[in-house]
Amino acid sequence: MMKNTPDWAAYLAQMEQVLALELDDARRAELLTQFSRIATMSAPLMAYPLDDRLEVAGVYQA
Repeated sequence: MMKNTPDWAAYLAQMEQVLALELDDARRAELLTQFSRIATMSAPLMAYPLDDRLEVAGVYQA
């Protein structure tokens, strides 16, 4: 299975534009650190094998 490692710096730059944020370098560096920590913590959960026959959650329709 191929590993897909997100480019957090590119993601953060895009979100700055989309949300019209102006981050300084210190805040940007801290956010990159936090994104990396969250990705590391969630890796075991994301790697957990699920049965292909499990039902997915339903989609809410109003």
